[in-house]
Amino acid sequence: MIDYQPLYNVLIDAKADAWADMLPQQLASAFDPARHGNFAQWQALVESVPVLPASQRVLDADAVQIGSFDDLAATAPGSLAAFTPSPAITKTAKKQLEDQLKTLSPWRKGPYDLFGIHIDTEWRSDWKWDRLKKHIAPLKHRLVLDVGCGNGYHCWRMLGAGARMVVGIDPMLLNVMQFQLVRKLYGEAPVYVLPLGIEDLPYGLKAFDTVFSMGVLYHRRSPIDHLLELRDCLQPGGELVLETLVIDGGLGEVMLPEDRYARMRNVWFLPSCETLISWLKRCGFKNIRLVDVTTTSIEEQRSTEWMPFHSLKDFLDAENPQLTCEGLPAPKRAIVIANSA
Repeated sequence: MIDYQPLYNVLIDAKADAWADMLPQQLASAFDPARHGNFAQWQALVESVPVLPASQRVLDADAVQIGSFDDLAATAPGSLAAFTPSPAITKTAKKQLEDQLKTLSPWRKGPYDLFGIHIDTEWRSDWKWDRLKKHIAPLKHRLVLDVGCGNGYHCWRMLGAGARMVVGIDPMLLNVMQFQLVRKLYGEAPVYVLPLGIEDLPYGLKAFDTVFSMGVLYHRRSPIDHLLELRDCLQPGGELVLETLVIDGGLGEVMLPEDRYARMRNVWFLPSCETLISWLKRCGFKNIRLVDVTTTSIEEQRSTEWMPFHSLKDFLDAENPQLTCEGLPAPKRAIVIANSA
């Protein structure tokens, strides 16, 4: 069971008392077994995972690494030179842990190396982190919010970059349970993933130094409302890190898929970069910088043993990978950084 009291204390210190007061009831409601048929099974699985001797924790490498020296040396040779050697867990314990981790499949965000088990996730989320980390304000001592954080991979990278505390929110309960299992292996840490959406946060929060929203905007029916919600979470002068799907084009150009986009039903608005910047200006952001535009490759998003279902390759036109299977422009993602006024 995760102790949320340190989170409540930090929220109170950040003058986010309104959320600290309502959050216990929000969590109780979100974790109600009646709301999700698999929750009781997932919770029992996480509780059954033993506390393993994690003598090494590495949060600044491509994979989030937790385990003993011998465990991690097998999956990430060369990254542990500064650590004191320690014995690996037994083969029986490793096999049991691997089975438990696979029960929580599919794993979409990562990668992770956990006690010698390499979780090759659908997304190479470390590539996205590499594209943005040199452009953002240093996270050291910052209170950070990660909206739509999935299983918390980037939350761990933010903690590894020195954040004082990281709060991730994601309404998909499976993602939250994956995070809870990883956190149990890691041990106590100032990082939390909550089964909530941004609409569950109280108005006027203005508590966070940095807010990330990556891969969320195009899922919102009102992108302007989402940008205003993000601004509302930031302290004055705080930094927004926004990553979203975009299209080529000039100011005012936006694509609104009629039905599906790359087989996803819940994709609403794909703006051009100029249009996205104009939206941010309209919402009161300043110091807006477009720092990266990258076409998503089938090497960055793909099916794996840990996510064996269809992935990007299956969503593109078989004869022209510049198009989706619906004949629309293939996924291209932009990273924009801005500050609240």
